Formats: sequence, C-alpha cells, structure tokens
Amino acid sequence: MAPRLCSISASARRLLGGPGLRAGDFVAAASARFYSKDNEGSWFRSLFVHKVDPRKDAHSTLLSKKETSNLYKIQFHNVKPECLDAYNSLTEAVLPKLHLDEDYPCSLVGNWNTWYGEQDQAVHLWRFSGGYPALMECMNKLKNNKEYLEFRKERSQMLLSRRNQMLLEFSFWNEPQPRAGPNIYELRTYKLKVPPSHQIPVHLPSSLLQPGTMIEWGNNWARAIKYRQENQEAVGGFFSQIGELYVVHHLWAYKDLQSREETRNAAWRKRGWDENVYYTGACLFRGTSQVCGGHLPGAEEARPCADRLI
Repeated sequence: MAPRLCSISASARRLLGGPGLRAGDFVAAASARFYSKDNEGSWFRSLFVHKVDPRKDAHSTLLSKKETSNLYKIQFHNVKPECLDAYNSLTEAVLPKLHLDEDYPCSLVGNWNTWYGEQDQAVHLWRFSGGYPALMECMNKLKNNKEYLEFRKERSQMLLSRRNQMLLEFSFWNEPQPRAGPNIYELRTYKLKVPPSHQIPVHLPSSLLQPGTMIEWGNNWARAIKYRQENQEAVGGFFSQIGELYVVHHLWAYKDLQSREETRNAAWRKRGWDENVYYTGACLFRGTSQVCGGHLPGAEEARPCADRLI
C-alpha cells in the first residue's frame, strides 16, 4: 500500500513561498537573573512531615515574578502523522513573522516536535509582554490578519486535536532565552495534588488531596534550582493559570541524551537534592517527560530546543 501524503493547498504554497528570515532576527537581548540562595536542610529533616502555613494569597501573587508582567501560552498540537512535515513547514513560514512584528506584543519562545513521548505532537511556547492585556491585543489583531486566518484554516486540515494553557513563570527560574546549540529539550510536566479547600467531585480519593501543594512545590524548588545550574540546563519553569490547573512545566536543555543522564545523576550526588525530591514527591499526583527537538529558521543560537525545534 502506498504511504499517505498530506496534500498542501495552493494557499499554503503561497504562505510557504514568502521571503526567508535572517538568522540574526531571532536573537533577543537577555537580562541577567539570579536564583534564590536559601539554606539547604539536612537529610534527617526529610523523615518528618513538612507542614505548610495556610496562605490567603493567590498562587500567581506568591510564586510569579514581580518585576515583569509576562504571560505565557503553551500549545500542544497533535498532528496527523502524514502531515507532520507539511505542518512544520507551514508554521515555520508564518509564526516567525508574528514573532518579529513589533505591532504584536508577543514573542515565540520555542517550537518543538516530540521525539520521545507523545508522538506526532508539536509544542509551541509564546510569551506575551504585558500580561493579559497584551494577550487580548494580539487576539484582536489576529482576527483581522488575513494571512494568519488563512494559516489557521490550512493548519486545521492537518490536526487531530489541540489544547493550550496559560502559564506564569516561577520567580526563581531564568526567563527563557535563546542559547547556543544544537540541544535537545526535555519538557517535564507535573500534575499536583488538589488542595482539599477546593470544591471537587466527591469520588476523588482523599490521597489526592494535599494542602498547599503549589506553594510547597514552589518553596522547595526555590531552594533546589541551585543544584541544577552546573551545566546551565534550566530553561524555564511555569505553572498553569488557565486550562488544566495545578500543572507545572519544567523545561530543560541538554547537549544530548547522554548529557541529560550524566547531569541528572550528578544532582543526586549533591547534598540537599534528595530532600527536594522527597518533599516535592509528596505533592505529586502524576508526571510525564517528553524529549523534544526544535526547528525555527534562523541561527543555531536562536533555538531553545533540540536539533529540530526552535
């Protein structure tokens, strides 16, 4: 049986036929960030239950950065297998134009295809400088962008499903910046247990109820991030605001899979890392890991993902 191919319409060919973008266009100015330096506790303390003080503030107030008003959107697109190459070509032709257009207060942080994990999936991470007002400004402008509307129509023929989340970045992580490559990127996603104060279905097991899980997670990772900076592998850390709630995303960059294994093993040899794993594990309902490659047209240093994604 002959393999199925994803046909490309005449309108899509027009989108793909536009002028290329210069490599240097994707390099953004990076501002220096610093990580918290809280004292690490002893392993012995991990034998006891760690209690969290009740907080009346919103997670977004307690955990996100105060000096910026960045909002992030992460998109997960499940692509028809026979259309993945055409999908990548189409997005590379259109999305970087939005990234470079100063009329849109948004930037494309990364584009990835999942290599290991959920197959035939594309992941896009956007940053909106100015928070929700910037998001709404972009949405309103895109409604009148004929090229983007044509792109969405063509893209819809290539997708099986799609979903997104609105995210804030943890205050103790670096803001994602372009970096030298090639790299692979690992997106680790954690679904945390639900605080019992929230109204939830009565059939949910009590084992999934945990007081202050997001605050507990943030407090422990604010201390633990220093153990994962030796190779500058931390790209970004985010928590959900809209979409599925109590979800955390950690994005890491490595030279290759062997480098990933060596870097993660090295963390276990540092005093205090085991305590972080112990405490955050108590907050966790489930977790997933997917290794991605990224592809954005442009300079190698502008790719926040592996050899084939950003």
